[in-house]
Amino acid sequence: MRIIITGAGGFLGRTLVEQLADHDVVALDSVADGIPKLAHATPVTGDLCDVNSLQAAMADGCDAVVHLATVPGGAAEQNPDLARRVNIEATMALAAAAAEAGKPPRFLFASSIAVFGSPLPARVDDATPLAPTMLYGAHKAMLEQWLATLTRRGALDALSLRLSGVIARPKGPSGMKSAFLSDVFHALSAGESFVMPVSPKATTWLTSLDCAAANFAHALSADLGEAPADRALTLPTLRVQVADLVAEICRQTGAPIEAVSYAPDAALEAGFGALPPVSTIAADRLGFTHDGDLQQLVQRALENLKAAAAL
Repeated sequence: MRIIITGAGGFLGRTLVEQLADHDVVALDSVADGIPKLAHATPVTGDLCDVNSLQAAMADGCDAVVHLATVPGGAAEQNPDLARRVNIEATMALAAAAAEAGKPPRFLFASSIAVFGSPLPARVDDATPLAPTMLYGAHKAMLEQWLATLTRRGALDALSLRLSGVIARPKGPSGMKSAFLSDVFHALSAGESFVMPVSPKATTWLTSLDCAAANFAHALSADLGEAPADRALTLPTLRVQVADLVAEICRQTGAPIEAVSYAPDAALEAGFGALPPVSTIAADRLGFTHDGDLQQLVQRALENLKAAAAL
């Protein structure tokens, strides 16, 4: 397959490009340094909002598009105009270009659990209504509907995949309010102390980088005959209590449990520390998976950190 990946030099994009070695990948990103230098990947450096960049990426057509590029939660709140241009306008332009380049191409959209908003019901499942409270979540919900419409019209074969927190992200600014869930890995791996901005009893949904990339790779060839009518899936994820997460990171890194203290922030606790049980029956039926258990989730996250540090 000829696959165009936006955000190919980003956290998830790099790993997905590496996993798709059996395909012809066009790797589009605004920063050239991040794009993996691999034989099967053709780098295209450019702004997603620039029509010339889209034309360069689509020059030889495509069988599929994986759209990962986005302005995430906190960054979207700080710069609403940029978020609108990237998250809505550029995504619509990309979908239109893909519809003209394929017959019709598979279009995978990286959505988010932010579409559900806050507070959440006592349990989240495939029937939970969308009620986003952040601009980022609203943008994702709007584009889920747009891509489903294009699929009903026969222009695309689209699927929106709602990601939970993906760990552990690179150290440094990410524009994500949930960054603390990755920062704790960096601190404990380096033998540093860390102040957790949610309580020990906080519950969150987490996925490893490898698992998230594997789910997108699976979606490229999955039979979508049983996909929901809205062509949107909440991906399987592990519901984790923060105290258990900290204990497992300490166990695997040898860090003392006392290295982590707690200073709960009410807004972060409400948004990322009060996630209820979740059921993902539709995604399970289509062959998508989570990490299995907390031990494997933490192990994969730490292995990715070591691999990134070795680059």
